[in-house]
Amino acid sequence: MAPGIIADSFGEQSPVLHQKANGNGALNGVMSPDVREDYEGNYQFAPIEEAQVSRAMIKRYFDMMYDRAVSDVVIIGAGSAGLSCAYHLGNTQPDLKITIIEANVAPGGGAWLGGQLMSPMVIRKPADRFLDEVGIPYEDEGNFVVVKHAALFTSTLLSKVLSMENVVLFNATSVEDLIILPDPVDLTRQRVAGVVTNWTLVSLNHDTQSCMDPNVITAPVIISSTGHDGPMGAFCAKRLVSTGVVKELGNMRCLDMNRAEPSIVNGTKEVVPGLIMAGMELSEHSGMNRMGPTFGAMMASGKKAAIEAMKILKKSKIVEGKIVA
Repeated sequence: MAPGIIADSFGEQSPVLHQKANGNGALNGVMSPDVREDYEGNYQFAPIEEAQVSRAMIKRYFDMMYDRAVSDVVIIGAGSAGLSCAYHLGNTQPDLKITIIEANVAPGGGAWLGGQLMSPMVIRKPADRFLDEVGIPYEDEGNFVVVKHAALFTSTLLSKVLSMENVVLFNATSVEDLIILPDPVDLTRQRVAGVVTNWTLVSLNHDTQSCMDPNVITAPVIISSTGHDGPMGAFCAKRLVSTGVVKELGNMRCLDMNRAEPSIVNGTKEVVPGLIMAGMELSEHSGMNRMGPTFGAMMASGKKAAIEAMKILKKSKIVEGKIVA
């Protein structure tokens, strides 16, 4: 076999480009001649230095943190409502810097399974139109449709959102607090102007270590979709009460699918200046019914949150990530 030629998995020969190292040891070419995709015991990877792996991650991650310290929209919670919101905002407003903060390692919230750990996902019409838009197959049952596995919905939506150049996701990152400042539009009230973040494992260990201070991201619009009460659920709803911005929690009512879903979608709004609330967190904030294992309201609430965000951005004067008028 001639130099610079490898055999692919079907035994045919393919040319291989040679790599060239610059003064920093970075590889400018593509592959060295000994790289092989051979599944008969001769698979060989391109060579790499361990430090290159670290530098490749560190530079990109911290460049991303630096850039998104001032964002246009911050979405708290990458569940079905938060991801649906990011999808609509990212598609319709490609110039917006959309930053998603997710406390879990795996984004998706509760949308990886249906009810009681079963896999099918039930979605009431007309929210099935979002499935058509994203390209997710389903079975039509008349008034509702069924996706064969909730993970098909979540993984497809995630891939669409994360492929958008203007969307960034910080997972394994929690929102520990809100930035709340006097509202320049009306000095008699308060405005949410950003989020206070930390890595989730740090947040969970504040009782075991001292002085592990957080970081901040400012944005003119914050969208909170952290779900109903749980380990980190309804965070913003509860924080607004503890800071005195909101008098008390509405507390989620018992399950009623027919009342719950439209009330969640129609109730998606700017609950305090600068903060839009979407998804099941609204049930805790406003005292709405839970709907259980039917997901159409999450998708529609996410879209409604995107629409409300654009209303705020269009009517506001924004300087360096802050609304000034």
